[in-house]
Amino acid sequence: MKTIAVIGAGITGITTAYALMNRGFDVTVFDRNRYAAMETSFANGGQLSASNAEVWTQWSTIFKGLKWMTQRGAPLLVNPKPSWHKYSWMAEFMSNIPNYRKNTVETVRLAIAAREHLMSHAAKEGFDFSMEKRGILHVYDCKPDFDGAAKVNDMLKEGGLERHAVTAEEMRKLEPALKGEIYGGYYTESDFTGDIHSYAKGLGEACKKHGTTFKYGCYVETLTARERGGVDVGWTETSGNQSGHFDGIVICAGVRSRAFASMVGDRVNVYPVKGYSITVALDDEQSQAAAPWVSLLDDKAKIVTSRLGDNRFRVAGTAEFNGENRDIRDDRIQPLVKWVENLFPDVSTEHAIPWAGLRPMMPNMMPRVGPGKSSGVFYNTGHGHLGWTLSAATAEIVADSVLDASRSNAV
Repeated sequence: MKTIAVIGAGITGITTAYALMNRGFDVTVFDRNRYAAMETSFANGGQLSASNAEVWTQWSTIFKGLKWMTQRGAPLLVNPKPSWHKYSWMAEFMSNIPNYRKNTVETVRLAIAAREHLMSHAAKEGFDFSMEKRGILHVYDCKPDFDGAAKVNDMLKEGGLERHAVTAEEMRKLEPALKGEIYGGYYTESDFTGDIHSYAKGLGEACKKHGTTFKYGCYVETLTARERGGVDVGWTETSGNQSGHFDGIVICAGVRSRAFASMVGDRVNVYPVKGYSITVALDDEQSQAAAPWVSLLDDKAKIVTSRLGDNRFRVAGTAEFNGENRDIRDDRIQPLVKWVENLFPDVSTEHAIPWAGLRPMMPNMMPRVGPGKSSGVFYNTGHGHLGWTLSAATAEIVADSVLDASRSNAV
């Protein structure tokens, strides 16, 4: 049996470990935290959303970013402070605008494939992750925005997804909690939601039960690819510096994937794009009755929601280009709170827990999946805002890649 190290225990790392384990590999997972999914996979928007697979590589994204640069609560905020990584990443982002349609269609296909794996893993291993199979409803308050969204439907359909238009009246039947002025929307019945942290924890426990080794609280310091194959991993833990040799590694380290890739001679141009969320505690019956169960996506505000059981309501959104900064800014949280209070006034926001996470985003908005330059080095990273949506599919792809290399004696 070949030994494989997985660097990172977020949703991509855990699903990768599970896929490798199922192919007969001896897997060891490294993470600097004490538990699985404690960073970007901790409190995201909860949507498993093929309907939100449209990539951002459009000129409209650039123009909106410039327009919103001085608005501290804007859905997309760019810190203008000079940074070679940030501006070179943005230049590469713009160079990928011609691939907008192709990459959107491919992302839809990956998202649809990931669904079956995610649900089958949970069913097989018997853990709960607050899944709600009620679809996702895109909400629009004016005709121009609604008409603009219709153009995306052709790409979604090409990728194999059915999303159909609904009137304001139909939307309120789907989700009676909706209030305020609504022009119309689009509904994707096959999309669903769940708690990413609970899922990663449950699947991680399943991996452990089946023999996967987890090294939590370990800081990976060095990766050294050997000329004859395999990788030496050096790490620090409470007992001191440690090292070990593995036949292969899969880097699933989120925003730190770029630094790890450079250690083994690869360029993986991940940029940290910060997103925020609040988890609203539905402590009283009035709030529980007033909070929506159908998952919502407000395209104008760039806000998504998910209902995580009877007593939690997750609201997430915004994108912030501000380097590897994990500060939770009140001026970025307040728009989420106000959105809830405006659309769902009977929901109490007295107990709303704020959170921020760094999405690992590639300039082409596509994850980096597959082998690196050196024998035994592989990647499953750079999923951006769709890590929860895509991870189970890309885990299968990279695990197959490792297996193929193993059979050809390259790992």
